[in-house]
Amino acid sequence: MSTGTTSGAPEVTLRLLNVESAYGPIKAIRGVSLQVEKGQIATVLGSNGAGKSTILKTISGIIDPRKGSVEFKGQNITARDPAFIVQQGLSHVPEGREVFPLLSVRDNLLMGAYTRRDRDGVARDMEQVLAYFPILRERAAQNAGLLSGGQQQMLAISRALMATPELILLDEPSLGLSPKLTKEIFEIVVRINRERGTTILLVEQNANMALNAADYGYVLENGRIVMEDSCARLREKDDIKEFYLGMKDEGVRGERRWKKKKTWR
Repeated sequence: MSTGTTSGAPEVTLRLLNVESAYGPIKAIRGVSLQVEKGQIATVLGSNGAGKSTILKTISGIIDPRKGSVEFKGQNITARDPAFIVQQGLSHVPEGREVFPLLSVRDNLLMGAYTRRDRDGVARDMEQVLAYFPILRERAAQNAGLLSGGQQQMLAISRALMATPELILLDEPSLGLSPKLTKEIFEIVVRINRERGTTILLVEQNANMALNAADYGYVLENGRIVMEDSCARLREKDDIKEFYLGMKDEGVRGERRWKKKKTWR
């Protein structure tokens, strides 16, 4: 889903141009260029260690890139302070949830709205996110550290929504969750996108779920984008079927991965 401008061209919410980031001497992403259109769900697929989380951390200001630029709504936000980036309308749901364990569910949600001054709007949004995840309403007074992994993931997404972002960076939402909970969370992510018009950049190892939820996809290998296309077309590509949709589930992906060279047609 994308929203066009008056000229008919898609409006780009996020653009990365030739971005390179590193941890000390180790390059994590190398010359990454991608864009996300307004109102779209885009996904970055890749194996563990490919550099997916590094892309999100670079966008949100947690890591400063060594090269390249990051633009959000046409504004250069490269290496800007994370607090400034949040105030521009970008929220990051990190891998591992990172909720505040000793704060209640309600206080965690209010932390997501700390940049806002519209109390009535905050109250309305609180009701809306609790409608997305009713279990959080039941647990509103409970400390977040006592929630299950799936409930903490719901809370992390809801906390991001409380900032009324135009773009959400969503890092591995299925990590450690059962297939049933993963399906439930992905359905809510799609609902948020369709109902609120929130643009989403999703990184995920569960390629099947990501390709079914997203509109456009990028494949990341060893820190580089090796393929991009609409998710409908990516699902039909032989390399994606073998290395992301089939071999992983059969438990021999690691062995075959090194015996057969990917061509990324």
